[in-house]
Amino acid sequence: MSLSPSQPAKVVVACVDGAGRSQMAVAFFNALADPEHARAVAAGTRPASRVHPEVVAAMNETGSDLAHVRPRPLTPELCEGAALLITMGCKEQCPVAPGARSEDWPLADPRGLEPKDLRPIRDEIRRRVSELIQRERWGNRALSPP
Repeated sequence: MSLSPSQPAKVVVACVDGAGRSQMAVAFFNALADPEHARAVAAGTRPASRVHPEVVAAMNETGSDLAHVRPRPLTPELCEGAALLITMGCKEQCPVAPGARSEDWPLADPRGLEPKDLRPIRDEIRRRVSELIQRERWGNRALSPP
């Protein structure tokens, strides 16, 4: 669902810290989606001060540098005009974005995990993002495997 070539669909990806799953999803989304069709932003309901170091390391393996990304709070302004809100299994803390469709991806929190345990979460996020982009016809650019 693209609004128009001049107005790409906005996807908001939210988790509690905004420092793990949502950051991975947004990095993959913005690498795969055609920016004329859709763009994604990450946010947290209680954002951390930085992206989790283990997430930065896991994403570096895919060529995505999240070292300088700072989590931001999920606000009504950030959600304004969103076509889709994806939450990451935050249960009762899951936010809403008025006017946006919503999906929940109940995935484990990667904070504090060893690389061998974090990689499957990262790869599942990449798979879901790729499927979403294909399903919505937001254009799918090639992304090399981890």
